[in-house]
Amino acid sequence: MKNITKSVIALFAILALSCSVEDVEDRPVIEGVDTPELVAPENDKSYVLLEENADDVAERFVWTKATYGGDVEIGYKLLMDVKGGDFTKAIELGGTAGATQIEVTVKTLNQAVIELGGIPDQLGSYDIKVMSSLAGAEKMMSETPLTILVNAYTGLLPYEFKDWYFVGDATASGWNNNNKNQPLFRSGTNPNLYKFTGFFKAGAFKLISTPGQWAPMYGKGDGDAIVARPTEADPDPASFTIATDGYYSFTMNTETLKYTLVAYDASAAATFSTVGIIGDSTPLGWDASTALTQSAFNSHVWSLDLLPLNDGKAKFRANNAWDVNWGGNTAFSGFPNNGASGGDLPVAKSKYKIYFNDLDGSYLMIPNQE
Repeated sequence: MKNITKSVIALFAILALSCSVEDVEDRPVIEGVDTPELVAPENDKSYVLLEENADDVAERFVWTKATYGGDVEIGYKLLMDVKGGDFTKAIELGGTAGATQIEVTVKTLNQAVIELGGIPDQLGSYDIKVMSSLAGAEKMMSETPLTILVNAYTGLLPYEFKDWYFVGDATASGWNNNNKNQPLFRSGTNPNLYKFTGFFKAGAFKLISTPGQWAPMYGKGDGDAIVARPTEADPDPASFTIATDGYYSFTMNTETLKYTLVAYDASAAATFSTVGIIGDSTPLGWDASTALTQSAFNSHVWSLDLLPLNDGKAKFRANNAWDVNWGGNTAFSGFPNNGASGGDLPVAKSKYKIYFNDLDGSYLMIPNQE
């Protein structure tokens, strides 16, 4: 009986396989016939983009319908590249399902120019093409590009640094990897050197570079080594451990792959009722400070989720007065001489997340925040 059952199952398997093969062989092959070609706007049209119009429509792009050897639903993507580019690194301006036109905002067009290496306030030439596809499979690209001329505004500020954030029960966010995790402060002169001095609970921690993701990550290796976890498919490294509640100073160098973790005496550190940022780059200029928010986990750490800043200078100061203030001379980040006054921080126009540590004057200002 068992042999008969096995034979019946095998027969059905052969029949099913035969049907599948025949289905594949009989399935019609749909091939592209006519590529989608842009018909509007006119070639060599120029645009002067203004940040105050960021949400306005810069242009409606219109193209001819692509045709395939069959009645199919076609998807489209509008792509932009530098003049004469091969579109292998093109920027997508938008996509549609079936429609042969799309509106592109000033902000989207401006960001594409910046990402393609365009220089703000200088007119540059860019090619536009349309890619059509069937369920993401059979793709066709416009044969003839449409050229536009664009004068962009600053838009995204170049920021070629990697930030690292604590995760673990020894830190404020716990083991939640997307819970306003505290970043390390980065040296203003060595982009591979990071430091954080502050309060830790007894427990453990690791470092992640993208909140919400578990890789890339750094964990503890043998001795004073740190171990990288490039992807989540790689082995999970060991944690750094904190034996008892207290203040510690942690440093790591992502070039030498070394770290230090030592106790820090914060008993003589001053406490402040307020810490703010001030300067001609800030909303209140040099007349008044914009207050930062004090951490409930570590009273010496201050932050601000979002602050638009202009081109100019800035400093940090305590208690809305000048008797205790901190500065530096490097953009975005630094940990200068335990905060002894220092120079004015150089600031470029953008929207920033701001972090500050009054124990040592460390600061981190991450641009391009929405």
